[in-house]
Amino acid sequence: MNERTQTASPETDHLGFLLDATCWTPDWCLDIASQQGLSLTDQDMAIVESLREFYFEYDLSPAMRPLVKHLKARFGADVGNSIFLMQRFGESPARMLALLAGLPKPKNCL
Repeated sequence: MNERTQTASPETDHLGFLLDATCWTPDWCLDIASQQGLSLTDQDMAIVESLREFYFEYDLSPAMRPLVKHLKARFGADVGNSIFLMQRFGESPARMLALLAGLPKPKNCL
């Protein structure tokens, strides 16, 4: 048994979102991604970490419009657009990225 399986999993709500965003770790993110059928690239992890920075700066888990605007400013138009995000993270990228980033589910996300 390795150290990762010995540590208790952070608490989540009934949808799998972390109850305490400070309990997030990159390993937790990769585990959730795997459960969701995603294989994250280094760029994906940079997007997740950027979303965490946004959350801790603005105390907001962004819905799609502010998410796209933030990512466009941070990574450029190739990443900061809804088509790219939906291709990478499914039909609700803001929700999936919040889940991966250990943040609360964005308001107005199904």
